Amino acid sequence: MINTVAGYGSTGSICEDIANLLEQQGHECYIAYGQLSTSYHKSFKIGTRIENHLHNVGSRLIGKQGYFSKSGTKNLISYIENVKPDIIHLHNLHGNYLNLQILFEYFIKVQIPIVYTLHDCWAFTGKCAHFTDVQCYKWKTQCYSCPQLKKYPPSLFFDYSKDMYVDKKNWFTSIQKMNIIPVSNWLASEVEQSFLKKYPITPIYNWVNHSIFKETIDREVIKRYNIDENKFTIVLVSAIWDTKDVKWQDALKLATMIDKDIQILMIGNVSSPKLLPKNIKHIPYVNGKEELAKIYSISDVYIHLSTEDTFGKVIAEALSCGTPAIVYNSTACPEIIDNTSGYVVEKRNVKEVYEAVLKIKEKGRIFFSKNCRERVIKEFDLKTNIDLTIQVYKKLLKT
Repeated sequence: MINTVAGYGSTGSICEDIANLLEQQGHECYIAYGQLSTSYHKSFKIGTRIENHLHNVGSRLIGKQGYFSKSGTKNLISYIENVKPDIIHLHNLHGNYLNLQILFEYFIKVQIPIVYTLHDCWAFTGKCAHFTDVQCYKWKTQCYSCPQLKKYPPSLFFDYSKDMYVDKKNWFTSIQKMNIIPVSNWLASEVEQSFLKKYPITPIYNWVNHSIFKETIDREVIKRYNIDENKFTIVLVSAIWDTKDVKWQDALKLATMIDKDIQILMIGNVSSPKLLPKNIKHIPYVNGKEELAKIYSISDVYIHLSTEDTFGKVIAEALSCGTPAIVYNSTACPEIIDNTSGYVVEKRNVKEVYEAVLKIKEKGRIFFSKNCRERVIKEFDLKTNIDLTIQVYKKLLKT
C-alpha cells in the first residue's frame, strides 16, 4: 500500500487495518508512506524530511504538486522491485511526497495490478480535493482557471490546474489493470463522470472498529472535562476549528440558539479560543480513540457541520457509541445515517439543525441508541468491509 501516512489519521489507520487483517489471513503486506512515522513492522518511508519539505515549498511556489521528490520516488520503486508485490494498493497520493510521473511510468511499464482507493476527489481533478462548495465541475471535461487556487493544495502564484489535469488523466488512465474503490456511493457517482470511469468502480465504505467505539460511560471523563451531566449535550468534532471555516461559523450560530439547559462540547484545535461563547466547552486534545468513545457516550447528539465529506467517519464513530447524529444534506454525509439514527437537514441551515436537536432532546438519546449501533455493525464493520476489499484484490488477479 502507498499512502501519505501509516497508522495516523483516518487513511493511515485504514492502511494498518487492512494490513493487519491480511497478515491474519496469512498474506504479506507492506506500507510505503511519505509523512510522519509508523510502528507498522513492514513499512517504508518515502523520501527524507528535507526532500518532502522542499516538495511542499515547490508546490506552493510553482503551483504543481507531485512533480518533485524524485530521489524518494526512485527509492520507492527499488523497494517495490525488491518486495515483488502481487497487488499495489494506492490511497492518498497527494501530500508532497511522490513524483507522480516517475511512479506511474514505472507502473505503466511493469503493469502490476493496481487497486486505487479514493478518499477524496483529488485523483480526477486538476488540483482540488473537493469541489462542491464552489460548485466547480470543470473536471468533467478539462480543469483550468481554478477557483480554489489558495486552498489545498495551495498555490501562491501560478495556476497549473490545466496541466495537472492533463498529466493525471494521461498517467492514471494508462494503467492496464486497475480497480477504483470510492469510499461512498456519492463519490462513486462522481468517479463515473470522470476520466477514471474506464475502470471497474467498486464502492466500499470505510469502517469503524466498533469494539473500540462502543457505549462506555466513565464518570472520570465527566470530571476531567468538567461536563455538566444535567444538561443536554451536543458534541462537535473537527481536527481544526478555524474562524474562516463554515463549520466554525455554524457552530457559533448554533450556540446563539440553544437554551440554557443545553451545552456544546467542541473537540479539536481552535484557532481563536477566546472567541468561543460560554455555552461552548472546548476540549483541545483527546488522548486516543477510547477516550473519544467515552465522550461520544456521554453526549446526547453528534452534529456534523462539515459540508464536504466523501465518507464521514466521525459520524459513524459517534453512531457506534449509540449517539444519534445530525448531518447536512451534502456529499456523502446522508449515506452514513438513516431515519432511525438521526436527521439530515438542509446544507448550512442552522435553524434546521436546532430543530433536529429539539426532536432528539424530546425523544431522548436512548430512543436512537440501539438503531445507531446496529447500523454501524451492518454497514461499517471493519472485517466485513476489509474482506470486500480483499475480494477486489482476488478478482483483479484473476482477470
